[in-house]
Amino acid sequence: MSKSGLIHHFGSRDQLLIAVVQDVQERFRATVLSHLDLSENYPGKMLRAYVRALCEESSQAVAARDFTAVASWGGLHALPAVSAVSDEHSAWWHDRFAVDGLGAERIQVVRRAAEGVALAALYGEEDEASIGTARRLLLALATDGTFRTPI
Repeated sequence: MSKSGLIHHFGSRDQLLIAVVQDVQERFRATVLSHLDLSENYPGKMLRAYVRALCEESSQAVAARDFTAVASWGGLHALPAVSAVSDEHSAWWHDRFAVDGLGAERIQVVRRAAEGVALAALYGEEDEASIGTARRLLLALATDGTFRTPI
């Protein structure tokens, strides 16, 4: 599609960027929800789905990892409307995690660690084995707060 075609459809460059960020955020949310295990009837269910989505041990996680790169899209969040979209999605996640039954500190550590692993994987700095190890450790932290095996 040509640049003029895009601008015609979206109205402006800023509206196009907003649509891209909105789409990435919505696809990520759907990916996490697809990893939600409804049979897990104990605290941390949503956080574990988040970890599973970001720390998948295969190339299937690439789409979810796009989400982690959104924050690093240079200058994009300087646009107030893009920042508003991100803030809206951040608030949605905050609300879901708040009722997940785990403490805020644990949620923060596990969530940010999963995002870091995903971003490192996106940049090719992690192989599947190290992603798998991180995933297992983060899932343990999102379950009972302890590691079953020594680190």
